Formats: sequence, C-alpha cells, structure tokens
Amino acid sequence: MAEKKKAGRPGRKPPAGTKKQFLTSMDPAVIRRVKSAAALRDTTASLILEEAAKEWLDRHADGKK
Repeated sequence: MAEKKKAGRPGRKPPAGTKKQFLTSMDPAVIRRVKSAAALRDTTASLILEEAAKEWLDRHADGKK
C-alpha cells in the first residue's frame, strides 16, 4: 500500500468566515507605510487596505454593485 504524502509546507490560513485571500503587488514604500500605520493603530494592514478599497469604490461609479 502506498504511503500517504506529507502535507506541503504549512502556510497562513485566512481567518474563518467569508473573506478570501487577494494577492497584489505594490511599491515597497507604500507597503512599509501601510504596515507602519496598521501597527500604530493596533490593526492589520489587510483591514486598512480593505477599508481604503471600500472608500475608493464608494466614490467611483464603476465600483457600484
């Protein structure tokens, strides 16, 4: 009988719920500023980016549902 393969390298799993992972590339200076802002506000960079995206979409007609 064949042996079971060991699972791949463990990675970060998204938080439980309805959120999905979204990978993007950004300028390193912008990434540093977002991470610094998140640390100062005791929150996560992904929460800051999600809020910024929602605000941007609310201001632009092409982002309306």
